[in-house]
Amino acid sequence: MTAVDRLESGDHACLTFSETEERLDLLAAFVTAGIQQGERILCFTDALSVDALHHDLRLRGVPAEEEIRPAGDLWSSGASPDASIMVRRLAAERDRSPRGLRVTLDMCWAARPQAGAEQLLVFENEVAKLFADSGITAICEYDREAFDSVTLAYASRTHPRTVTATVYHEDATLRICRQHVPPGVRVAGELDGGGAGALRDALAEAVRLDPDVHLNLGHLRSLDDDAAAVIVRAASGLPRNRHMIVVSDRRTGRALRLAGAHGVPNLRLLEKSL
Repeated sequence: MTAVDRLESGDHACLTFSETEERLDLLAAFVTAGIQQGERILCFTDALSVDALHHDLRLRGVPAEEEIRPAGDLWSSGASPDASIMVRRLAAERDRSPRGLRVTLDMCWAARPQAGAEQLLVFENEVAKLFADSGITAICEYDREAFDSVTLAYASRTHPRTVTATVYHEDATLRICRQHVPPGVRVAGELDGGGAGALRDALAEAVRLDPDVHLNLGHLRSLDDDAAAVIVRAASGLPRNRHMIVVSDRRTGRALRLAGAHGVPNLRLLEKSL
């Protein structure tokens, strides 16, 4: 497994995701790294519109230096996906990118009935040949909700690299993972005393790595007293020049205030209609 912002020219990576926010975070980190290296950035989108992906990257602080196109541009408008055409067009884009090409590919096109399972097999096998001479770096994005387990396993095997968010805890009711942009921690589901230890570890790592700690609770359905106390204690332990910025809905914000958040100057609570 490779950190998304450490992929280098010639890397061909698989990104599987179950949360759109997690996927967008990783894409933002990947695109930003390419911009910093002076590469040409080309994003092919399918599940999201061109305008929606452009908007989401701007929200994550990515400079508007990438090209975003519908995935259908890789074969031709109105036609069924053709893997051979797609690979040839990617090769042409690489050849006209002297400073290197960085590509994101939304693979949802392969889940359509008209695509045919054989097109995905052909694409992933043929596109791998483009990376032999370097000059191109790519992430293929697979939504776990759109593909069956056999296809996801095949996708993982055919990519030399795999990228994903660091996951501190995941079960049927709770997921705690690393957030790339802005750097910090994202929590989704139901957070109670059973998940407090994993949350404590995640926040401790964020304190070590990040100037300010961003805690995204936007997809949290419930927060109990013990877990709220972990958040407040972590914020209160920060030095004066550092802050914890917590994004939540009003219900979660109320639980944090009851746990003492209002008395911690290092904790900034941003309540939004999420």
